[in-house]
Amino acid sequence: MYGATIGKLSIWGIDASTNQACAVGIPNEAINNEFLYYYLLSERQNLIKAGKGGAQPNLSQGIIKEWPINLPPHSEQHRIVAKIEELFSELDKGIENLKTAQAQLKVYRQALLKHAFEGKLTAQWRAENQDKLETAAALLKRIQQERAQCYQQQLKSPSVPLLQRGKTTSAAAASVPPFEKGGLGGISGGRRNLKPKAPKPLPPLTAEELAELPELPEGWGWIKFGELCEKIFDGTHFSPKSFPTGKYKYITAKNIKEGRLDLSNITYLDEDAHREIYSRCDVQFNDVLYIKDGATTGIAVVNKLEEEFSLLSSVGVFRFPKSAVIPEYAAYFLNSNVTRHRMLKEVAGVAITRLTLVKLNRAGFALASLGEQQQIVQELDSKLSEVDQLEQTITTSLQQAEALRQSILKKAFSGQLVPQDPHDEPASALLARIKAARATAEKNSAVRQRSKRG
Repeated sequence: MYGATIGKLSIWGIDASTNQACAVGIPNEAINNEFLYYYLLSERQNLIKAGKGGAQPNLSQGIIKEWPINLPPHSEQHRIVAKIEELFSELDKGIENLKTAQAQLKVYRQALLKHAFEGKLTAQWRAENQDKLETAAALLKRIQQERAQCYQQQLKSPSVPLLQRGKTTSAAAASVPPFEKGGLGGISGGRRNLKPKAPKPLPPLTAEELAELPELPEGWGWIKFGELCEKIFDGTHFSPKSFPTGKYKYITAKNIKEGRLDLSNITYLDEDAHREIYSRCDVQFNDVLYIKDGATTGIAVVNKLEEEFSLLSSVGVFRFPKSAVIPEYAAYFLNSNVTRHRMLKEVAGVAITRLTLVKLNRAGFALASLGEQQQIVQELDSKLSEVDQLEQTITTSLQQAEALRQSILKKAFSGQLVPQDPHDEPASALLARIKAARATAEKNSAVRQRSKRG
């Protein structure tokens, strides 16, 4: 009758007691209990709307008792119930088949991702192009050399002026070492001289750590994210005041969906709050956003917004060197269940579970040559696009099935589902007989009570 479960229905098959949250209707001989159940099911949304209250809607007994019902003859009630159950049975079989297909598509999606990062999806392509491919070891060595050269160039550059927090110029920002851990995240307040720091690569994965990871094809390699990424960071750890409209989007875990940013429920920050956050969390186009805190930890998406926006700490950011990693390849890798389960083993916390930045830096990444990454992304884009279309078709069919269910109920209780039989006793005659019987019973009861007192 009230709360989050308002409107739920059931026919009890056992003797039981209830609390005040449940309303119980005991049908008399004028109405079939299954007929009443299906009628209330057809009126469910109207009854919910009639419930009063904000945080906890309440459907009072008074509303239910006064709710009108068109009562057909008793025999017709049975025919209506029988027809509803026949049609619902066929509908349920179709829905079950659709849900089975939906589940199979999810399994297929994950099988594709698993094969992709085991090298099976591109095995033939790799065999045909093996001589042209840069190994993961050579790729990593090249990136390290590029970092070292970048650092030397920065040392030769004129000294960078001290920066006021939140007012970084584009020229000054460009001079910040791109591979320095944290980048602009080092600006925590006041003024600071941005002298470039020498890159400090993480130690590689140990033999023990590698033994726990799946075997990779020849030429691939397991590398820590922190060895490869230009920058790994997260959003603000202090929730600012947000607004329903504004200039700067405020993205949190609720906006991160697998393969897409969902901006349907976005909020905004004012200029000052955004500048404060963006000075540390400067998310860029093609960065990989990754949910690192909470119930949806493990979902990744490539940022395709070209505008500045602010980020909450529940979302981490991987920034890869363009010459080493295709962002879509990294996002697919993170969204594979194999990777997700491996990452979730590192989750800590009770009230709010989270992956720390340290753990993100140390996690293993399956690095393939840039050419094979591109091929994998093309294969997955093509195949998963077909999966997405099939999933959308199934979702539409499930919605249509629910609409058909409501249509069946509407026809049932408007006299259009089964034919009427002129030989059926009218409900009015049955109700009159019941009313007369009740009046007689009440009169006899009163006589008995007087006799006892006399």
